[in-house]
Amino acid sequence: MKDAAADVLRLRDIAFADAAALLAGHGLRLETVADDAPIPGSYWGEPEAGIIAGTVYVRGDTPVHSMLHEACHLIVLPPKRRAAVHTDATDSVAEEDATCYLQIVLAGRLPGVGSPRLMADMDTWGYTYRLGSTRAWFEQDADEARAWLAERGLLPA
Repeated sequence: MKDAAADVLRLRDIAFADAAALLAGHGLRLETVADDAPIPGSYWGEPEAGIIAGTVYVRGDTPVHSMLHEACHLIVLPPKRRAAVHTDATDSVAEEDATCYLQIVLAGRLPGVGSPRLMADMDTWGYTYRLGSTRAWFEQDADEARAWLAERGLLPA
């Protein structure tokens, strides 16, 4: 993770109701905690999003890419596995790749965000791909992630 103060879009920069509705459409709950409070289930620590079962925890300073990434970790899991999640969702490369792909797709459905901005924020934060950027990976090297999601009916129409 790069400097947490890097210029990435934060939850406070978008409409919370839009983010909550997007996650609710996938059976998830988005819950805020006070700006100075610890974030339950945060793998990376504050201000990064946290996950516990079907809930994604955020603060106003949580990066949007972090909220989407953690939410997508839950979306790609079958319900029984999702219910058992606390902080760390997977150790599967296929699930991690699918999560990254899906967060980019869902960003395109989130007003005020969009896929191009999310990919730029992912690069700023420090996601790394063998082609050098999130966009290059998404456009040229993510066939397996896309197929994994399609096989499970997880790509939006």
